[in-house]
Amino acid sequence: MPSTASSIWYVDDPDPAAVLRSHPDPDPEAALALAKQLNPGHDVVPAASGTLKVWAGPDPGSMYIGCFPGVTVVCTVQAARSHPTRLPELLIRPLASEHTYLVSYDVPLGWGAFAHWERGEFRRAFSATRVNIVEDEGLPLVWERPYWAGDHPVRLRPGDFPDPQILPFDPPEFADAANEEWLGFRYRAGACGDALIPDRIEVCGFSLYPAGQAPAPATRETSVTIPASKRWFGWLRGRDRVL
Repeated sequence: MPSTASSIWYVDDPDPAAVLRSHPDPDPEAALALAKQLNPGHDVVPAASGTLKVWAGPDPGSMYIGCFPGVTVVCTVQAARSHPTRLPELLIRPLASEHTYLVSYDVPLGWGAFAHWERGEFRRAFSATRVNIVEDEGLPLVWERPYWAGDHPVRLRPGDFPDPQILPFDPPEFADAANEEWLGFRYRAGACGDALIPDRIEVCGFSLYPAGQAPAPATRETSVTIPASKRWFGWLRGRDRVL
């Protein structure tokens, strides 16, 4: 499962997991329109499609979008912010959705973040490494209690000694728990039964170029080979993190 994620979700349906299960194919035209809306001043070029297992944490210059009925996910480095409350206004509510959720983490760095806006109004945000809370705004939510209570401690390797300031939970796991609470699945949990997992959620890819600098169609290359039965799309990733 992905070791990094930087995703923003726009949700209207009360059961997003059910939507993602019953609609495996995202809308490519809606995804392209949204990619252009979110990247003014850029050429947006369709690139290879894929799944959240691969593209949940895209590289700069790429963006992956999945548009489903009542649920839209945008994977972009712009979501990987040490201060989620500084997410650009353009990304908070581009679709006039009921809820906007940000979920980002980097397992190698031990960093995780999440945030929630309701109808564009800020509700909750958290960002931290294992020893440093970067941002903690809004009222903690009920589902957070077991983490703050120490029920999910950091799993250290044999021989490692915890920092005296270590948090009572691992921030990437905390962020993933927010994703499960809001979206109904975890990025990093193992599959069990019919559980929704990242490699079952398709997204459309886009490459972003400064306006007028996109390569000619004959010279464009993609780094991923997709079966002929699959469509081709493209995407941008840019990361704004100050830890």
